[in-house]
Amino acid sequence: MKIIWSPLAIERVTEIAEYIAFDNPTAAQNWVEQVFTKVGLLRSSPKMGRIVPEIEREEIREILYGNYRIVYHLSVQKISILTVRHGNQILPEEKISA
Repeated sequence: MKIIWSPLAIERVTEIAEYIAFDNPTAAQNWVEQVFTKVGLLRSSPKMGRIVPEIEREEIREILYGNYRIVYHLSVQKISILTVRHGNQILPEEKISA
């Protein structure tokens, strides 16, 4: 299955990595690699993520990596990575576009 990253998701990964890199550039690089590895697992198991509790729509799901939520939209033909957010942040539906 095809995975497409939204500009917002790429921006968020970049921002988080830059923040981590202030203290530990190697950890930042490892974090980014692991995020992409985790997302890559969706190709073979697209429903492995849970339904986002705040939104409660079958097609809007999330996988967790450390303290972060990787939110994606699942359709028949593709997986769209919508955003990456800290686990403590509530995800308002209007902040994502599928």
